[in-house]
Amino acid sequence: MARQDAARVIADLFASEGAAGYLGEPVTQADHMLQAGMLAEQAGAPAPLIAAALLHDVGHFTGAVSGQDLMRGTDNKHSDQGAAWLAQWFGPEVTEPVRLHVEAKRYLCAAEPDYFARLSPASVYTLGVQGGPMRTDEMAAFEASPYAQDACRVRRWDDDAKDPDRSAPAFEHFASLIDALTKANSDTVRPQRHGPRIASARTPHRGHPRKSPGSSESTAAW
Repeated sequence: MARQDAARVIADLFASEGAAGYLGEPVTQADHMLQAGMLAEQAGAPAPLIAAALLHDVGHFTGAVSGQDLMRGTDNKHSDQGAAWLAQWFGPEVTEPVRLHVEAKRYLCAAEPDYFARLSPASVYTLGVQGGPMRTDEMAAFEASPYAQDACRVRRWDDDAKDPDRSAPAFEHFASLIDALTKANSDTVRPQRHGPRIASARTPHRGHPRKSPGSSESTAAW
């Protein structure tokens, strides 16, 4: 699909499927993603990470298994579906944090003792569908990804982007950022750099807490 179509296609998606309720949360799906993009922008994140936050849940709309199926107990793999769909326009700096944002939830639940309490009831439910907190071996595999820190940042904005009283800008606010990123990607031919695939498991990690990627205590070499 042509680069210039990306912002229009995504805007149409936000205006159509995005207008639906967000899987048990008090905001629409579009409001949720717009809030996440705004939080990333307010945090001074680089443009690709703002786009990843803005677009992290598009897989609920673009795959064969819907978000409603997820809430009925079938994992719709929306992070993988969304990343694959976005790869027609964006490089891995955008698509990999999107692909890993569900794994980041599983990771943070195992790595940070207080993180689970931040999750909404709907996110607690989907955590079980998506594999539960990571085991120690899964945590090590996640940490090996060059995009783990970015995925954890997107995950935290995701968790905070469910406030019915928060005003977020319209999608048009981000259109120029989307255009710039898709142009840059079309001008640079490069392979996707994927992190490791992590198999879902329902056995929670019971080791000692560690510093997690994207936390205030994390370092560049974790």
